[in-house]
Amino acid sequence: MSSVHLIPASPSPAKQPDIAYQPDEAKYRAREARRLAEDPSLPKVPLPEGFPRQVEGPIVWKGSDWTNEDQWVYRLSPEELAEIQTGLDHFKNLGLEMGYISKDTFPLPTLSSKLHEFAQELYSGRGFFVLRTIPVEQYSRAEIAIIYAGISSHVGSGRGKQDGTGAVLAHIKDLTISHAEEHAKFGGVGNSAYTTDKQVFHTDVGDLIALMALETAVEGGTSRLSSAGRVYNELAATRPDLVKTLSEEWVLDSFGGTPGYTMRPVLYYDPEDGHVIIQYSRRHFTGYGPQKRSPDIPPITEAQAEALDAVHFLAEKYSLGLNFQKGDIQYINSLGLLHARDEFRDSLEKTRHLIRLWLRNDQLAWKTPKHLEHIWKRLYSVAPQDQRFPLEPEIRRKASGKTK
Repeated sequence: MSSVHLIPASPSPAKQPDIAYQPDEAKYRAREARRLAEDPSLPKVPLPEGFPRQVEGPIVWKGSDWTNEDQWVYRLSPEELAEIQTGLDHFKNLGLEMGYISKDTFPLPTLSSKLHEFAQELYSGRGFFVLRTIPVEQYSRAEIAIIYAGISSHVGSGRGKQDGTGAVLAHIKDLTISHAEEHAKFGGVGNSAYTTDKQVFHTDVGDLIALMALETAVEGGTSRLSSAGRVYNELAATRPDLVKTLSEEWVLDSFGGTPGYTMRPVLYYDPEDGHVIIQYSRRHFTGYGPQKRSPDIPPITEAQAEALDAVHFLAEKYSLGLNFQKGDIQYINSLGLLHARDEFRDSLEKTRHLIRLWLRNDQLAWKTPKHLEHIWKRLYSVAPQDQRFPLEPEIRRKASGKTK
């Protein structure tokens, strides 16, 4: 009698969970219920070693804590606007390239100390403030860029590059029509920032984000902020297993970069520094629009899919919507706060258009998590003579020339 040798079946390859860039609360709740039914012990999993049961401090807040925008909006006086004009004239007379804009080359004798106080608020306080308002219609695009970078140099001296070509100024605007041919050439828009879509909660790289409104939308486009510490505290109290998941390494799609993916956590905590940091953009795990997550890299897990949605919906629950007006400059601590944007509608006469800087104040900065050190080093390494300030919107490029 011949023997029969059974060949063990190969395990099925891991599949990407059913999750998209735009969060679906029904799918999130179904996944949450399914995972808890499969393992009722998840809420009893211990927090990762060294992680606190809760964090405290002024940057740990919920939107309902703020009752009036006067709590975060600083209105520039006529005297301060005149001082800004003098700073602009001073820099223009120096004949320097824009990369050399600094506290010294754009002096603000009285406003500078106020901006330093606001920088302290970013790192040691609530984590955001708004300057209102620069009369943008009175200036050329180049003058606006100088004013914006000049004021911001008194908040954070380091300017981060936002693409592989040394651009330190980025335009946040719907580019789906104006740059349609270029987008088609590179496979479409892969980032919701350059569409009219809702931009879900995320963080940018770097310490601080500055956003200046050159124009607002006809309808929608509200800017929303949420405290990472507040999100963490609720997860630590109710779902410590998701804290563990967030603190482990994730596979981030490089979208055509080399290598094809990188690995790092989404959540960080340093007991010596005492700050909870959430650092991620959802599209690196789900793709966005035509820029699909690569099938050739490891998929995220069901636990990671639940954690992504949990962070988003908690951030949404405790968020604050800002009345962002034309000429305002909004400053955000991107280590301690998450931010999002509502979908919006433009018209030919009124098109939402922001310009963005990534900043760092070395004197006040939080400790950079070890996994992020190489990113921050590369981000803030562009020399003054290599800094580009594009005055018109353009598609962000990697150093290889591919879109980001």
